[in-house]
Amino acid sequence: MKNLPDSKIPELSLILPCYNEKDNLKPVVESALKTLKEIAREFEIIIVDDGSTDGTGELAKKLAEDYPQVRLVQHPKNLGYGSALRSGFKKAKYPWLFFTDADQQFDLSEIKKLLPHLKQSPLVIGYRQTRQDKFLRRILGKIFSFLMRKIFKIKARDVNCAFKIFDRKILEGVELTSPGALINTELLYRAKQKGIEPIEVAVSHFPRKTGKPSGGSFRVIFRAGWETIRLIYHFWREKIQASCS
Repeated sequence: MKNLPDSKIPELSLILPCYNEKDNLKPVVESALKTLKEIAREFEIIIVDDGSTDGTGELAKKLAEDYPQVRLVQHPKNLGYGSALRSGFKKAKYPWLFFTDADQQFDLSEIKKLLPHLKQSPLVIGYRQTRQDKFLRRILGKIFSFLMRKIFKIKARDVNCAFKIFDRKILEGVELTSPGALINTELLYRAKQKGIEPIEVAVSHFPRKTGKPSGGSFRVIFRAGWETIRLIYHFWREKIQASCS
């Protein structure tokens, strides 16, 4: 975006997927409201409650009633991180999409670090400079990012870092399908297909203060493995169909 000022963006949709984040959601939304008022002329915050059972949904409804910029999407049951993001992307009305997590592990104001780079690329992604998670999650994250880079030939040192901003035109003509952790990989791969390479920016990461992380369990690891196989097959079929048409 050649005409994009260093610190302003015309219209921005923030997608906040959340699952059982009752104690974290309000401070994250309040931080987002403060920051987005400073950096966007028009904005919306889309909370996607992915079938929470701890009262997150009720709190999200209250926030949507209190703040006109806040909208709520609710899943009747837990469908997965990727499904939550996909629902948010579909509901978003503005041309620039930004997503992060509702767990207070990111500083929303650091979106200001990403904005100047949109002049060079329509996809700017954060990487956790010092990841503040348990040792096992950090190791699994490094292995996951390494595998995704090798398998899908994408460029990202921290594939699943939930701090990304992009032009929604990247999604035009394609449909994201991943219900879980592979959503980030799929987004980066679709951008690569359109000749778009991301610009990476270091962002801060903080220890989780409250709530339980949903990643890192054997169930999530198994699901990610299955999603990887499914995505490889999906892209392979696309190439075969394209070569036959």
